[in-house]
Amino acid sequence: MKKITLFVLFLSCNLFSQSFIQSYADVANQTSQANITAHLTEFENLGVKRRGTQPLEDTYNWLRNEYLSYGYVAGQLQEDTYLNAGFTCKNLIVTKVGSVYPNSYVIICGHYDTIVGTGTNDNGSGTVSILEVARLLQNIDTEYSIKFIHFSGEEDGLVGSNHYVNNVVNATTPKMDIKLVFNLDEVGGIAGVTNNTITCERDTGSPTSNNAASNTITNELITCVGLYSPLNTSLSYAYASDYMPFEDNNEVITGFYETNESSHPHSSTDLLVNMDPVYNYNVAKAAVGAMLHFAIATTSLSNSSFDNDFNISFFPNPTQDYLSINFGEFTGKNTKVSIYDINGKQVEFKHYSSPKIIEVLDFCQFEKGIYLVQMESDGKEISRKIVKN
Repeated sequence: MKKITLFVLFLSCNLFSQSFIQSYADVANQTSQANITAHLTEFENLGVKRRGTQPLEDTYNWLRNEYLSYGYVAGQLQEDTYLNAGFTCKNLIVTKVGSVYPNSYVIICGHYDTIVGTGTNDNGSGTVSILEVARLLQNIDTEYSIKFIHFSGEEDGLVGSNHYVNNVVNATTPKMDIKLVFNLDEVGGIAGVTNNTITCERDTGSPTSNNAASNTITNELITCVGLYSPLNTSLSYAYASDYMPFEDNNEVITGFYETNESSHPHSSTDLLVNMDPVYNYNVAKAAVGAMLHFAIATTSLSNSSFDNDFNISFFPNPTQDYLSINFGEFTGKNTKVSIYDINGKQVEFKHYSSPKIIEVLDFCQFEKGIYLVQMESDGKEISRKIVKN
């Protein structure tokens, strides 16, 4: 993304009422400089990631493998394919299910395609930051669901993000509920200069109905930067990156962009040697703190609602009407769900040939009491007691 800066406003995080949460800081402090630098190197070595090229496909597969190495399972990874100038391109979407609002999403996104050079800053820097956020939040319970999205086609005019909004967000019935979209694009800084400020971006365009909410969220982002990283902040406007199709769709957006703007993007010199990887590390650290805040991580940072063996969760429990099941690793074609009442009578049976990440069971029909939900898939079994209030 190439940005034209019209104005920059400096704000203090003390203007807002968010409080420091030690457990959030403990997670943000686990951000790894070694990971950031190694991933930037790997991204650079993958080559020029243009539409229709093997390096673009190799980078997509590299991203998939990184998520799997963090403990995400295949059922959480979705491939969104589309045609870009006659070439098949792919967006990667990784979903982490929330425990309270499983059908409401905080999206953190950035593009992985490049146009001329390897794009180590534009946008390897944003890509590796998102990976680090995903690594650190994998085992943390959050109230809201999170989608980690890596778009292709940004350099061709936001083709991938436009496709996702039009063909996934708006094609979901009911329409996908998005709490906010947090975009990271070109956050690698400039080698040899002092990079101590990150620009936080808010919506100032049309439609204007989402601008006030974007301003509020961006102020919260500014506060998170101050609470969980050593960076200063500047405030500017959103422009020409993958949050724009969401903005046009009346979603709430915010974003990160480097304050010292490098002259190397969109050239063969957009390389790690011309970046500041320590700055990239601090940006990733700030993004971790922000995502813990936006998705509302439990202060204990536990994940007790998940089955440790199969990454399955049941929520809410107790329930009054509907029970959502995150199927985790139970993604086989012969997945069975049985519900038994306290007397051992089977009161419901479901067979799923291709379960979604989340399936919803109707508990409205049942009397108040304790029920046993039993799941079977490909030789694996799990059961959980559910309370109907």
